[in-house]
Amino acid sequence: MRGDPVPPRAPALVLRGRAVGASSPAVMAIINRTTDSFFAGARQMDEDVALEAVARAVADGAEIVDVGGVRAGTGEPVTVSEEIRRTVPFVAHVREAFPQVLVSIDTWRSEVAREAVLAGADLINDTWAGHDPKVVEVAAETGAGIVCSHTGGAIPRTDPFRVAYPLSGDAPQGTDPRDGVVLDVIATLLRAAQRARACGVPPESILVDPTHDFGKNTWHSLHLVRSTQRLVELGYPLLMALSRKDFVGETLGLPAEERLEGTLAATALAAWMGASVFRAHDVLATRRVLDMVAAVRGDLAPLLAVRGME
Repeated sequence: MRGDPVPPRAPALVLRGRAVGASSPAVMAIINRTTDSFFAGARQMDEDVALEAVARAVADGAEIVDVGGVRAGTGEPVTVSEEIRRTVPFVAHVREAFPQVLVSIDTWRSEVAREAVLAGADLINDTWAGHDPKVVEVAAETGAGIVCSHTGGAIPRTDPFRVAYPLSGDAPQGTDPRDGVVLDVIATLLRAAQRARACGVPPESILVDPTHDFGKNTWHSLHLVRSTQRLVELGYPLLMALSRKDFVGETLGLPAEERLEGTLAATALAAWMGASVFRAHDVLATRRVLDMVAAVRGDLAPLLAVRGME
C-alpha cells in the first residue's frame, strides 16, 4: 500500500505571537530602497513609490514586507548611516500605515538591525550568514525573528567565483556528488539556528534560508530547489528566496525582466515540497501559485467549489 504522496511541510513562522504560512506558504514582498537593485522593477528609492509598492503588495496577499537599503551584489558602497537613512524611517512609516503586516529588515549589520527593530521591524533578514555575529543577538534582545542563511563563507556584497562544495571523505558510498552543497547548507543552517536558540530566539521565529545564488553557481541553486524536502526536515520554518534570481535567468537564458515564469515554476516545486515562506518581487502571481499548490496538497480549501454541485 502506498503512503501519503504529499511531502511534509516546514513549520509556520511565528513572529511576535503571530503565525504565518500555516495553511498556505507566506509571501514576503521585496521593497528595495535602492537605485541599483538587479531587477529594475524593485528599485523603490522614492518614498511615495515605495509606500505605494507596500500597499499593492499587502492588497495582493503579502503577509511580510522585506525592506532593504543595500544591493546584495557588488555596487556602490553604502555606509551604515546611509543604510539607516534609507530604511529605518521607512520601516516606521510602514509599521504605522500597515499595522496588520509583518515587517522585515534586510541587513547584515547589527547597527541597522537594532534601529529598524526599534522602529517596528519584526524580523531581521540577515542574508550574509552572520557576517556580523551581533545581528542574532539583536534579534534575541529585541524579540524579533531572525533569518539564518548560507553563503558558503562569502563576505557581503561579493559575487561567487568558481565555488565548489566537494563531498567530505566520510560521505557514505553512493552519495550523490551534487549533494556537497546540500550537506554544507544543512550543517551551516543547523549551526546558525542552534546559536540563535542559545541566544534566546524561539525556534518558531528562526527562518532558515538556503540562500540561492549567494556563494553558489546555477547548478548548486538548482540542486537546492530539488532538495527542498531535505531542508524541510531541519524542522524550522523554511524561506525560499528564488525571485528572478540569476540561477533562473541562466537556466532559461533570460534577463531579470523575463524570469517570472521560471521563478514561479521553481516556487511551485518548492511549495509542493513544503517550504513555508517565499520572498517575491511579484506578489500576486506568487500568492496565486502558492494557494493553488496548497489546495492540491490538501492544505487549503478551494475558495469556490460548485462545479458538479448545482
